[in-house]
Amino acid sequence: MTIRCAVIGYGAAFNMGKAHATWFQKTKGLELFGVCDIDEKRTQAAQQDFPGIQTFNRVEDLIEEDFDLVTIVTPHNTHAPLAIKCLEAGKHVIVEKPMCITVEEATQMIEAARRSRVMLSVFHNRRWDGDFMTLKDIIDKGLIGKVYQIEAFAGGYGHPGYWWRSDKSISGGLMYDWGAHFIDWILNLVPDRMEGVVGFSQKLVWKDVTNEDDARAIIRFKSGAVADFQISQIARIGKPRWRILGTKGAIVDGPEKSFKVGTFIRDIPAEMQVRYRESDWDAYYRNISEHLNKGKELAVKPEEGRRVIAVMETAEKSWKSGQMEKVPYE
Repeated sequence: MTIRCAVIGYGAAFNMGKAHATWFQKTKGLELFGVCDIDEKRTQAAQQDFPGIQTFNRVEDLIEEDFDLVTIVTPHNTHAPLAIKCLEAGKHVIVEKPMCITVEEATQMIEAARRSRVMLSVFHNRRWDGDFMTLKDIIDKGLIGKVYQIEAFAGGYGHPGYWWRSDKSISGGLMYDWGAHFIDWILNLVPDRMEGVVGFSQKLVWKDVTNEDDARAIIRFKSGAVADFQISQIARIGKPRWRILGTKGAIVDGPEKSFKVGTFIRDIPAEMQVRYRESDWDAYYRNISEHLNKGKELAVKPEEGRRVIAVMETAEKSWKSGQMEKVPYE
């Protein structure tokens, strides 16, 4: 069976609409049916990129067509209303990360998918990044024992630019972009329920946009493990992306696309460099095709996307209350 697919959102920034359309074309069991964008220039660009596809400038017109799956590549605050509209029309839906802005929106999306008996997933393709797969493999093999602390960092020093991604009312805030990937990674490295989140934010330099300059979420897990994630646009000197401590070893980002791993081999202290694996972003859509065509388990479930949103929303709640806050859907 071939799954007929469409893309909503073909913006020029990062060309992610084109990227998703390309994945449809190259994945066995999927095919590109059409593209929808409110900007006619962008649907004209889609026609040039993929001759013969159908194009639409209204979502209402698109969802009346006979196709199976749609991927939504639009500003973050539009994810929930667009996804629900497509789900209620009986279409399988993938949303770019982050899933949405609030837990309430995520729950409405999940309930809409259940009512219509269709698939809902979030494009957390970065689970197939070479460095993350290597990191998870090291941990899963027990080389550093039980993980009790994770430190993760993203960012640098620079103006975020004047566009929707720097507008908090549209983007959700600084943490809602790369932060969604990091939190998804963290929740996959510590397979445990969350006790609560402490959040911090700063607004010190880039006052001509509404996103925060620096944001931080500290997740406490039921096991006692702690994950500390910081994302910043005012960090003049950064730090390694990962530093992970376990009961018998540790991992830190090393040189030349590798991790430095400290462990014990037969009670003898040992250190090694472990090179990153090759990334395999195609794996996300291979799984989608195999799930819809063959019944294989869905790799990125909507409830997992909701947990990511829960951490980011709870972090902001904590920023305002000044205390650790409980996480819904822990």
